[in-house]
Amino acid sequence: MLRYAATFLVLAIVAAFMGFGVVSGPLAQTAQLFAMLCMILCVATLVYDGITRRDTSPPV
Repeated sequence: MLRYAATFLVLAIVAAFMGFGVVSGPLAQTAQLFAMLCMILCVATLVYDGITRRDTSPPV
């Protein structure tokens, strides 16, 4: 998902340099959306892992 965000960001930058302002706006918003989803999923995964982590150390 982070790859999609980077791809849309690059496409938005290229479109902006070429003068396609109508195209670059939605591409930048899509890149931002994918980046936010990736961050939210990362935080949710870290929280879930912290809550459900079991002790995996070998018995003594």
